[in-house]
Amino acid sequence: MTTRTTRTEKLDLRLTPEAKRTLAAAANAERRSLSDFVLDSALGRAEEALADRRVFQLSPEQWDAFAAALDAPVRNMPRMRKLLNEPGIFSGSEPA
Repeated sequence: MTTRTTRTEKLDLRLTPEAKRTLAAAANAERRSLSDFVLDSALGRAEEALADRRVFQLSPEQWDAFAAALDAPVRNMPRMRKLLNEPGIFSGSEPA
């Protein structure tokens, strides 16, 4: 995942001795440095976390259906309206 460009930024990380031992053991199992292992692992997880926020791929047919759904008039949904107007279970209010 990492490229061989010059690394100029630094990230300090505080962790427990147990967490460091676990990371070091995993890096050792893959015959990699701890820094490379942690960086590649963190970048992989970051890519996963951002994937659905960056790329939105649809076929032309799916795009047409999506656009049509966005353009469609709002439907009256009385049960949904009632549900959304009821107090939530954590609101501290009793139902009327």
